[in-house]
Amino acid sequence: MAEQVLRHIPVMLGEAVEGLAVHAGGRYLDGTFGRGGHAREVLSRLGADGRLLLMDRDPAAIATARAEFAADPRVSIRHANFSSLAEWDETAAGLDGVLLDLGVSSPQLDEAARGFSFMADAPLDMRMDTSQGESAADFLAQASEREIADVLWNYGEERHSRRIARAIVADREATPFTRTGQLAALIERVAGRREPGKHPATRSFQALRIRVNGELDALQQGLNAALERLKPGGRLSVISFHSLEDRAVKLFIRDHSGRVQNSRRGPPVQGAPAQLAAVGKAQFPGDAELAANPRSRSAVLRVAEKLA
Repeated sequence: MAEQVLRHIPVMLGEAVEGLAVHAGGRYLDGTFGRGGHAREVLSRLGADGRLLLMDRDPAAIATARAEFAADPRVSIRHANFSSLAEWDETAAGLDGVLLDLGVSSPQLDEAARGFSFMADAPLDMRMDTSQGESAADFLAQASEREIADVLWNYGEERHSRRIARAIVADREATPFTRTGQLAALIERVAGRREPGKHPATRSFQALRIRVNGELDALQQGLNAALERLKPGGRLSVISFHSLEDRAVKLFIRDHSGRVQNSRRGPPVQGAPAQLAAVGKAQFPGDAELAANPRSRSAVLRVAEKLA
């Protein structure tokens, strides 16, 4: 039972919500509700005139949000990807803060049937929104060897991407890849156990999940939408869990800061007029959080404020 409780601890809860600088009458959006840890903390800081908008692409997360918050007049809930937040009428009045907790959630990992984890054999799905889109099994059934290799390399930095892709294409003719255990076993056979304490399928499963859910495109669209809807002085608080996400967030803040960009191949280039300012440096979980919640170990929090 203790293990189950630990799995649902919201990562960097205090730091992420403090980054929003919540005031009682503000309007805030949590674009990745998950199971509501960050949302509950934001709501606890709002007064009667405050407003909390909740989004998630996962139907199970939205069901949890509706069960707990639908009766609160301060809360509005929408089943959608946060990339479309600017299309929601509730955001048209402007936002005082946007919080994004990126990547796969603990409940998604822990529910074997979702197919995110290689720790248990399950259908090879990996969709965050199970109501639409192409599953990981669908992708592996029709993608070319080159496409599969590119996904594993670009999104997982898998050194054996070409060998794994070649093996997938060779084996799928006889037996299509429909189970997580089947794919994990192939990767282990091809790549071997080269990193102590790390399953050889880790990078490939991450890469396929990012591809299936279009996570990096959604992140870029969501950051642009958040910048559009934030009021001057509004805060953007983003928790990332791997280098591709964190780099995208870091560059987004930098590119909208108006700073001069240096280049080794030409003269410095003046950026566009400043729209964002970083609030402090990147933050990481403390020792106590790492001990209580090992899944927080790769988390990085970046906060920015929209300028007038």
